[in-house]
Amino acid sequence: MVLSKRKGYVVERKIRKIFESNGWKVVRAGGSLGEADLVCLKNGKCILLQVKSSRDKIYYYYGYMKKELEGFPFYLVVDFGYNKIRILNPKKKISKEDGIDLKTFLTNEN
Repeated sequence: MVLSKRKGYVVERKIRKIFESNGWKVVRAGGSLGEADLVCLKNGKCILLQVKSSRDKIYYYYGYMKKELEGFPFYLVVDFGYNKIRILNPKKKISKEDGIDLKTFLTNEN
């Protein structure tokens, strides 16, 4: 359990740094928001992220499934490794091709 928590923290930190390098202010929510790991703010916009990682080709997600949380956009970010980071609306079965590439998402959000 300790290793999985550390792995989760490492991936959250990686995603946080990517968002920050694109001009976002990012706060690690920890357990306070429950569903969201990161709260990202930029130019009056707020998005909430649940961050996951997997070495498998398919990731099965069993968490929060709505597109919004308390009125804010809620996204699932899955790091499949090898610079294959996908962002998408939550769904149960996620492949490396689902959603869009995180860099593309951040470019579109600027």
